[in-house]
Amino acid sequence: MVSEGMRTEALPLALALGGLLLGGAASASAEPAPAARGTANPTAAAKTPAPSAAAQALARFAVTIQRRTLANGLRVVLVPEPTSPTVAVSVSYGTGSRNEVSGKSGFAHLFEHMMFQGSRHVKKGQHFSLISERGGTLNGTTNTDRTNYFEVLPSGELELALWLESDRMRWLDVSAENFENQRAVVKEEYRMRIANAPYALASIRLGELVFQSYPPYANPTIGKMEDLDRAELSWVQDFYEHRYAPNAAVLTIAGNFEVDPTLDLVERYFGPIPKRNVEPFALPSELPKAVAARETVEDSNAKTPGVYYAWLIPPNHSSEHYALELVAMLLGDGDSARLYQELVRSRAIALEARAWTRDFVGPDQFGVQAVVAEHSDVKTVEKALDRELERIKKTPPSAAELERLKQRLRSSFVFGLESTLSRAVELGEYELYWGDARNIARELEHYEAVTAKQMQEVAQRYLTDERRVVVEVTPKPRTTP
Repeated sequence: MVSEGMRTEALPLALALGGLLLGGAASASAEPAPAARGTANPTAAAKTPAPSAAAQALARFAVTIQRRTLANGLRVVLVPEPTSPTVAVSVSYGTGSRNEVSGKSGFAHLFEHMMFQGSRHVKKGQHFSLISERGGTLNGTTNTDRTNYFEVLPSGELELALWLESDRMRWLDVSAENFENQRAVVKEEYRMRIANAPYALASIRLGELVFQSYPPYANPTIGKMEDLDRAELSWVQDFYEHRYAPNAAVLTIAGNFEVDPTLDLVERYFGPIPKRNVEPFALPSELPKAVAARETVEDSNAKTPGVYYAWLIPPNHSSEHYALELVAMLLGDGDSARLYQELVRSRAIALEARAWTRDFVGPDQFGVQAVVAEHSDVKTVEKALDRELERIKKTPPSAAELERLKQRLRSSFVFGLESTLSRAVELGEYELYWGDARNIARELEHYEAVTAKQMQEVAQRYLTDERRVVVEVTPKPRTTP
C-alpha cells in the first residue's frame, strides 16, 4: 500500500505511454532495465531480455496509482491525471453470473438494471438526468466475474458521482414495481441480443458444454428466459443483501482530481455504509476435467451454417493462459491472422473466422468460430480449421509472426488505457481480481516473455480432439404463422 504521505502526481498518459509501442526513437530515453539480482555473471544477466519501452512506461505509470481501504472494507484506487479535463468513477462489485445457482440465471445482469431505478435520495431516472445535465455519461456492465457501474464527468463534478454511487450502494430501491419493469426490459434485451441474433444461441450452448464440469461458468450472463419468468422479488432482495456491499467492491477514480480532498469525499459518502455478510466465492484449486462433446443447434436467424470449437483452458493470468492468448491472436486476430488468411481470403470457404479466449478469472474457454460461405459446407470448413490447429502444434510460429503479435498486443494494451474511463474500469478489475491494481505494471512483461515454443506446447496440451467441444449451426427455415 502507498504510504499516507505519498502524493505523486501522474504523468500525462500520452507522455508515459504514447510513442513507445514500436520501441522507436522514444525508447532511447526509456529507463534501462535493472541489472539481474543474485548473479555476478554479466553474460547470464544479458540473457534476460529487457522489458520493451511500452512495458517500462507502463511500470512508471503504475507508480502513480494509489490505494486505500476504508474501515468498512471498501477498496479505493486513485489514478490522478492533472492534465485531463474529465474524471471517471467506477465501482466494481465482485459478483457476476458465476455467483448464480441453477434455476436463477441472469440475476447479476438483472440487478445491474435495478441499480439505475433509484435509491433513497435519488428518484427513478434521476441518476441519468443528473449526470447528463452536467455533460457526463454513465452506464453499467455485467460479466461472469463482476458487475461495474461508471460515470465520466467534467472534473469539477466528481462529488456528484461519489454521492450517487454511495446512495445506491447503501439504499437501493428494490421495489416490486422496479423489479417487474426491469424484468421486462431484460427479457426484451434477451430477445434482441440472443433469440433474434444469428449464432447467439449456439454460442451460449458452447459455453454450457465447455463448462459442464464447472457450473459457475456455465450460466450465460444474460440469463435464461425461463429463469427470468419465474424470478421472485425476494430473490432480488436477497441478492442485494448478500452481494452488494462496500466490502465486496472496489471504487476507482481516474482523471483530474486532488487526492487528499477526494479521499475526504470518499470517506464522507462511503465510510458510513456498513459492512455486510458477503457470501464468499472460491475458485477451484485445479483445472476441472474437460469433457468432449458435439451438438447441432438449429438457428432460424442464420443464413449459412457455422461451426464453433472450444476447449477448457487454465485460468487467466497463468503462464499457460498468456501463451494461449497469443495462440488465439495468431489464429484469429484481424485480417492478417491465419484463419482469416486461409479460410476467408485465400480459399473463400468461410465468410468469417476468428479465435478468442474469454479471459475469465477462473477456468477459461478458448474458442474458434467460422461462418460457412454459401458455396461451401461445414465438413470442408472443419477440415481447414483442423489443418490450421495442427499447423501450430507441429511448427512454432516464426520470429516475425511472434513479434507482430506482440506489437499488436502492446498497441492494444496501451491504447486500452488511454481514456480516464478505461483506466478506471481496468484498474478496478485488477484490484478486484488480483488484489492490487499496481500489478498492471508487469502485465506486458508476461506477454513479452512468451516464446514461440511455449505457444506450440500449450496448443499441443490443450487444443486436442479429446478435449474439444463442437457446436454446429444449421440454418432453420422460419415458419409462417
